[in-house]
Amino acid sequence: MLGCRRSIVTDEQCRNLEISTRQEVAMPHLYQDSKPRPPALPGAARATQGSGKSYEELKRECLCKGILFEDPDFPACSSSLFFGEKPPIPFIWKRPGDIVKDPKFILGGATRTDICQGDLGDCWLLAAIASLTLNEKTLARVVPLDQNFGPDYAGIFHFQFWQHNEWLDVVIDDRLPTFNGRLVFLHSAEHNEFWSALLEKAYAKLNGSYEALKGGSTIEAMEDFTGGVGEMYEVKKAPDNFYEILEKALKRCSMVGCSIDTSSAAESEARTPFGLIKGHAYSVTGIDEVCYRGQKVQLIRIRNPWGQVEWNGPWSDNSPEWHLVSPSEQKRLSQAALDDGEFWMKFEDFKVHFDKVEICNLTPDALEDSTAHKWEVTIHQGSWVRGSTAGGCRNFLETFWTNPQIKLHLTEKDDGQDDCTFIAALMQKDRRKLKKFGAEMLTIGYSIYESPSRDGHLGKDFFRYHPSKARSKTYINLREVSNRFKLPPGDYILIPTTFEPHQEADFCLRIFSEKKAVTEDLDENVAIDLPEPPNPTPSSQETEEEKQFRALFEQIAGKDMEVSAEELEYVLNAVLKKTKNIKFKNLSIISCRNIISLMDTSGNGKLEFNEFTVFWEKMKKWINIFLQFDFDKSGSMSSYELRSALKAAGYQLNNYLLQLIVLRYSDEQFQIEFDDFLNCLIRLENASRVFQALSVKSKDFINLNIGEFINLAMNI
Repeated sequence: MLGCRRSIVTDEQCRNLEISTRQEVAMPHLYQDSKPRPPALPGAARATQGSGKSYEELKRECLCKGILFEDPDFPACSSSLFFGEKPPIPFIWKRPGDIVKDPKFILGGATRTDICQGDLGDCWLLAAIASLTLNEKTLARVVPLDQNFGPDYAGIFHFQFWQHNEWLDVVIDDRLPTFNGRLVFLHSAEHNEFWSALLEKAYAKLNGSYEALKGGSTIEAMEDFTGGVGEMYEVKKAPDNFYEILEKALKRCSMVGCSIDTSSAAESEARTPFGLIKGHAYSVTGIDEVCYRGQKVQLIRIRNPWGQVEWNGPWSDNSPEWHLVSPSEQKRLSQAALDDGEFWMKFEDFKVHFDKVEICNLTPDALEDSTAHKWEVTIHQGSWVRGSTAGGCRNFLETFWTNPQIKLHLTEKDDGQDDCTFIAALMQKDRRKLKKFGAEMLTIGYSIYESPSRDGHLGKDFFRYHPSKARSKTYINLREVSNRFKLPPGDYILIPTTFEPHQEADFCLRIFSEKKAVTEDLDENVAIDLPEPPNPTPSSQETEEEKQFRALFEQIAGKDMEVSAEELEYVLNAVLKKTKNIKFKNLSIISCRNIISLMDTSGNGKLEFNEFTVFWEKMKKWINIFLQFDFDKSGSMSSYELRSALKAAGYQLNNYLLQLIVLRYSDEQFQIEFDDFLNCLIRLENASRVFQALSVKSKDFINLNIGEFINLAMNI
């Protein structure tokens, strides 16, 4: 990221490296349909205002009332500026008309010179905005151009951004933070032009505050402006045809950024002897060749979003090389010796001085290939939830298999090729917005395995004995990790993960393929396989164990041979204490009430002996399952083993149900004790049997009125 240190785990390090564990904030988790979905179409963007009203409705209301819009969702106060610190100076929020006499939204066209950085560390965003201005069509999508300070001015503006497979319309008022009558943050070189400052404010609102924009990767904003897919190149390891790759990217209106790495936080924004800034985001705005002393010289044009501080080496603004280039050629290259932050440099010098290049392709056509492709795109939304689906990378085998699993069917080879090309782009969602709660970008990546012939969620043993077929080049704390792959036709399993286990986030996985690729989430369908309850054993055929139970039951129950929940608690705990291989704590009164709810056929709130013996058979089976997954014989099992344990008991559940169960029944160390495991199984069986009894017309659905629903909920 620009403005903060990157954390990278390379292929070679991934097996053994341990990254220090961060304390992550717990995030609310809502149910999401994990089925693949098509990409968002460039239609109407979804309104995001808290009132539910669109930009047009809000503007119309203001014009009718004769008032200027004030945004209640992003008020002109400190909370919209900073969440972790107080403003260093007393900011005053002003509308453009209070700053200058003749404000304009756009003056003489929106260009890269309209972007000058203020007192916020968001050079990564400004570099992306500069690249955005190079494509009029893309710019018009993000910055609707029919806005102005004319007769229908109402103090309201709107901008559109792509977020996780949908376009959002973000409405703002035009009150901007100022100090001494000048804009504090992003501004235009023309003091009466405001489109760029308002765009920055809309992006700050999208992410929660201006402070949330500190530090980032240029490609993050590029993707939010286009819905495109990013690719990153290390300049020192770039292909031999890197110049042609960049040339093709710019011709296709891809957005391109570049930066110089830092070796420590102290080097951030340090100036080199050649006038370049380390740890700073630049835009690549042009690439061309010029005739110099009878030879073609490859040049590249770079822009510093500060609007000043430029390269001072060969081919810089005032370098002697330009004296030997004709005025017409200089005009063609838009060469001008201005201190505007933009400069040309020799491409060979660029490769020496810069370290990273980020390209956001509006479509992921291979830049190494001269043929344009129509790409197929599918999108998966998912979550890593601690205790159930946050298994970490392959280093953590015990939990790795619990991560979400996506099956990829590659059926058609590329034209004239033996392999299938696809890009896998894994994005963690809303981390910037969650900064104010202490969240940081997690270190993420993914692995790809050849799929076995069987269906369903793959277990631990599969990953123990099968190596990955491909994987992301790095585990890194960027918002998105994307890589291009070529694999033979076949079925594959893609496992998106955080590096460390137990780290929570929502994610979006995009698969771009040259030919149609079918994807499916191996988040298993809900399926219940319950055996029919056994008939009670006649007293003449009772085993010795059953005879002992009957004697104890008669002693506790009395003549009616029925026990209450309190009496059942005594009976079960007395029996379990005599079982040598069990280290369970006592069963709770709640468990016993749930047992009666499950087994009581008469509805009197008590358990008869025959009902008890039927339950005891279930209990013995459940005890054996629990002991099978209590690997250290401690009397508790890991919540990550719950999927397998429930499957052994006849319950195949999807990720969302597993997450709910883990949240309810596991402790802070992701352990589940037997009493909680028992409660879980009782409630699952109760719910399943009630559903089976009510689903007379259809095996998949039941219809309930409010009274029936409440009755059902109270009895489960």
